[in-house]
Amino acid sequence: MSRLTPPKKEELDPIEIASRDEISALQLDRMKWSVKHAYDNVPLFKKRFDEAGVHPSDLKALEDLGKLPFCYKQDLRDNYPFGMFAVPQKDIVRLHASSGTTGRATVVAYTKNDIDNWADMVARSIRASGGRPEHMVHVTYGYGLFTGGLGAHYGAERLGCTVVPFGGGQTERQVQLITDFKPDIIMVTPSYMMAIAEEFKRQGLDPAASSLKGGIFGAEPWTEAMRQQIEAVFDMDALDIYGLSEVMGPGVANECIETKDGLTVWEDHFYPEIINPETGEVLPDGETGELVFTTLAKEAFPVIRYRTGDLTRLLPGTARSMRRIEKITGRVDDMLIIRGVNLFPSHVEDLAVATSGLTAHYVLEVTREGVMDELTVKVERDPIGDRDESVGHELQKRIKSVLGVTSKVIVCEPGDLERSAGKAKRVIDHRKL
Repeated sequence: MSRLTPPKKEELDPIEIASRDEISALQLDRMKWSVKHAYDNVPLFKKRFDEAGVHPSDLKALEDLGKLPFCYKQDLRDNYPFGMFAVPQKDIVRLHASSGTTGRATVVAYTKNDIDNWADMVARSIRASGGRPEHMVHVTYGYGLFTGGLGAHYGAERLGCTVVPFGGGQTERQVQLITDFKPDIIMVTPSYMMAIAEEFKRQGLDPAASSLKGGIFGAEPWTEAMRQQIEAVFDMDALDIYGLSEVMGPGVANECIETKDGLTVWEDHFYPEIINPETGEVLPDGETGELVFTTLAKEAFPVIRYRTGDLTRLLPGTARSMRRIEKITGRVDDMLIIRGVNLFPSHVEDLAVATSGLTAHYVLEVTREGVMDELTVKVERDPIGDRDESVGHELQKRIKSVLGVTSKVIVCEPGDLERSAGKAKRVIDHRKL
């Protein structure tokens, strides 16, 4: 099976391989416009800036951005539905919104120019993954208010690809159409890709023999171990795409197939910072902290220093001149504290995937008996291979030795744990319930 190949230099946007000085000059020019646009047109930003004693005119250099106040997801909820919009409704061509499962939904808006820029960034992301105009792209992200489906769809069309707008669910039919239509690329959450792999096998089909040359995976954190598993099962290239609706949607950053060494941030549209999540201090490149974004060209819904909650670090560019963020494997609010030990779901995923006889389908359940926290790890056995009753004990030992946490491991039968066509629910914290 052939894999995806890197784009040629002449296929790239000139800014992707421009000098850092050129990129910084463009960023500062666009940042000055964006900050003033937000201050002049969004009451929250004017109020927040005035309270902090700062003004858009104080922005003389990129480093001055650190003087400006942060924007939070709660700000979007507090201004539901349209209080954060910076243009009149007549200029808005589309709305998207979060599910609102943890509170009020967050609503975002786009002008025609915003939609065009978004399509360009997703097209650039697909091209960075090795996508070509002649490719067929099977889109399995959800359509509707979620930004994933339409974001991927418009970007693939902008690149010139043939799009199969399937959306989520109907796993049996997903496999049927992949087999019949023979797409080159699939865009899907990594956890649901594993469910698709199971359906291939259930139908007696070899996933590695499918037409898929590559997958562009996002919408949830996933580990390097899961990448290796997906690539082995499907004989494909697995690339990471990053985005969030508050900043744009998918296509804020993407891995380059040349290196697969982290996600290149499209810095001509989004300015990244890494901060200490507790103090708000800006950290130097290379240090791990919370990712913060300022939009540089958004008209309808600009955000200034938006705290994403995602944990990563900024790294120098490799395949492109723009900086990279390390693969995101956790969020500030995903971190569990079990008997004083900080633990992310991705830590357990790494160990489960590395344990022979287990799969990447898992759920962590946390309870508290009296004053003691108890961690139960439910993980499915691999349907292929021998039924080894000791694999649960092996994972339990690894969690203790590597992570320092005592746990109870329950090995479930294949298919026992809930599958989701969207973001996988990895943690059930009964302490919060």
